[in-house]
Amino acid sequence: MPKHDASTAPPAPRTRLVIFDFDGVVVDSEPISLSTLRDTLAHFGLDLTIDAVRSRFLGNSVPRIAQAIRAETGRDQPDFAAHWYDLLFARFRAELRAMPGITDLLDALDRRGVAYCIASGSAYRRLDVSLEVTGLAPRFAGRVFSADLVLRGKPAPDLFLLAAERMGVAPGECLVVEDAPAGIEAARAAGMRALGFVGGGHLAALAQSHGALLTERGAERMLTALDEVTAWL
Repeated sequence: MPKHDASTAPPAPRTRLVIFDFDGVVVDSEPISLSTLRDTLAHFGLDLTIDAVRSRFLGNSVPRIAQAIRAETGRDQPDFAAHWYDLLFARFRAELRAMPGITDLLDALDRRGVAYCIASGSAYRRLDVSLEVTGLAPRFAGRVFSADLVLRGKPAPDLFLLAAERMGVAPGECLVVEDAPAGIEAARAAGMRALGFVGGGHLAALAQSHGALLTERGAERMLTALDEVTAWL
């Protein structure tokens, strides 16, 4: 039997697990999310431009947003999440689409034997609706990790570390794909490589400036399409 020549074998990937942020990466939800969030914040007394909403709250969990409302209005808003989700889910069911290229990318990762999961600042309630509407639920069954699971959401590293632990992969073998500065910070704090994704609809006119912000926070590369991820495994 001929001896295996290690020099001719394809190099093993540096990455054993790709961790996807969800909104703005797996689904093109952020234009809908930011619009309905702006309307909800105004309803509860915090009137901001859409640019300000994007800058302040992109990638943040509902508790962190509610905390900001409390800090600026001086009032608790226990109905905030319910009000926002009513608006948001109605539009998701009518408009939400998967990000172009996500299915092909997941197929490519399957062929390479690279695991993948979701680690999102969104609540499970929102994730479940989004995955169902876009038909992606079967692809991520048992591999969805929400900020509901941790005390500290992004930019703390807790959620990414939890996802890696549950998936049985060391942080140094993980690659995070993120569109939010808080997510890039969280990935780097977790000891993971991070790619910045600027291909979502909410960044169509802001790719360059937003990409610079993600680079500043520690992203090693900016991607405008998901098919570019495999080159960085």
